[in-house]
Amino acid sequence: MTAERDDGVDTEGVDDGESPGARRPRVAVFRPDDERLAEAVATLESLGVEPVADPMLAVDPSGSLPREDAAFVVFTSKTGAELVAGEWTPGGATVCAIGEPTAAALRERGIAVDVVPETYSSTGLVETFAGRVDGERVEIARSDHGSDALPAGLWDAGAYVHETVLYRLTRPQDAGESVGLATEGDLDAALFTSSLTVEHFLGIAEERKQRATVIDGLSEAVVGTIGEPTRETAAERGIDVDVVPRKADFEALAEAVVDRLEGR
Repeated sequence: MTAERDDGVDTEGVDDGESPGARRPRVAVFRPDDERLAEAVATLESLGVEPVADPMLAVDPSGSLPREDAAFVVFTSKTGAELVAGEWTPGGATVCAIGEPTAAALRERGIAVDVVPETYSSTGLVETFAGRVDGERVEIARSDHGSDALPAGLWDAGAYVHETVLYRLTRPQDAGESVGLATEGDLDAALFTSSLTVEHFLGIAEERKQRATVIDGLSEAVVGTIGEPTRETAAERGIDVDVVPRKADFEALAEAVVDRLEGR
């Protein structure tokens, strides 16, 4: 299955909103166990599905802050923006945010944002910076699992790149409810929000010696990823992806997956 296919999915047993007692589609969501998971659950419930909240990520702050001698400082996530609030000021640097949620988190904490690429991705930011960073120092402030595409692209554009790890992403010990549902064929959809959520999901399956069964279970479900890098990670590991929304944010991903479930 690919993101371009428009065929429907098997709706046997799925609540059509009319049959009393019929269960709603079960949709797994993988977010850190904080307000982001709560907001994701609320979004899915508003769309009429049953959320399976499976926090595949935990945030471990490093205590580090972006360096202060860069011409450009890039934040790649809302989490990073929240961690520097009240501890760091941009000085004369141009502040860049990948995605509106990241930009909003910075602004809400008094940090002005100068650049938000139209395409919410590392590639989009590199394209936005084309011709602007040659010979300049660029600071990337993010997690320990960031894509290599961003620093590589900025180096190729002539920038002097430094990276500060603001936080590390680990796997919670109690993660894995959705893996069991996929094994049993009881998961109707899965929303992967980063490459690391894919890796942690399959890591649990491997530890349980259920990788093949889990991938088979996902083949019967609607699988959505928040962007191309996550789609590529899933595909490389044998997971067919059905939905990649044009806008790389959770609400767009949830709406697109539910639309596919409902056969729109």
